[in-house]
This record gives sequence, C-alpha cells and structure tokens, in this order.
Amino acid sequence: MPQIAQLAATYSSQIFWMLLTFGFVFFVIGLGMVPKVQSTVALRDQKIGDDLEAAKANSAAADALEAEWRAKENEARADAQAKLAEAKGVAAKDREAKLAKADNAIAKKIATAEEKIAAGRDRALGEIEAVAAEAAADIVRRLTGADVSPAAALKAVKAAI
Repeated sequence: MPQIAQLAATYSSQIFWMLLTFGFVFFVIGLGMVPKVQSTVALRDQKIGDDLEAAKANSAAADALEAEWRAKENEARADAQAKLAEAKGVAAKDREAKLAKADNAIAKKIATAEEKIAAGRDRALGEIEAVAAEAAADIVRRLTGADVSPAAALKAVKAAI
C-alpha cells in the first residue's frame, strides 16, 4: 500500500503541524480564553455569595422588623383592650347614673301619682259618704217619714263605714 510507504516521509511534518496546531490552540484558548472564563465564573460565584449574604442579612432584618411589628401590634391590642375596658366601665357608670336618675324621676312620679290617688280616694270616699248620707236620709224619709238632718245621716254613714 502506498499510504503506508508515505507515512515515514510525512510523519515528521504531521507531528510538526499537530504540535503547532495544539500549541496555537493551547496558547489562544488555554492562556487567553480560559482565564477570562475562570474569572467570569469566579466573579459570578462571588456575586452569588454576596447576594446570598445580603439575602441572609435582609432576612434577619425582616425577621427583626416583624418581631418589632408583632410586639407593637400586641402592645396596641393590649392598649385597645384596656381602653375598651375603660370605656365599658365609664359607660356602665354613666348608665348606672342615668338609671339612678331615671329611677329617682320615676319614684317622684310614682309618689306624686300615689298622692293624687290618695287624694282622689279621700275625695271619692268623702263624696261616697255624702252620697250615702243623702241616700240614707232619703231612705229613712221614705220608710219612716221622719226627717233626718244631713249631719246625723253623715254621722250614721261614717259609723257604718
């Protein structure tokens, strides 16, 4: 085969061009491009690390703010409940005062009404006695024919009542 016979003649030139090509690739890519890629990767790793640290710091700050907010919220809730209890107490005292005032007004009205009723009852009893005295005098006059004085008839009715 003629290709094998030519191998010895072209072997050294192929090795030369192979070494030259690999050397060129090594220097261009290995010494030129790879350090740039490695520095980009290192910068990216550093940026990711810095971002993670910033995220941890922000998370810790957010947790601290949340704890502070919860403490303020609990304090505000307790303050609101205290104010509500105070308002309920004031309202209860106000209600009690109004109820006492209303009870006093009602008691006065009841006392006035009872006085009016007692006066009306006394007046009615007085009128009933007068009417009964007149009726008794009239009955005596009709039955016996005797005239009874109004004072005697009233005295008899009061004794009977």
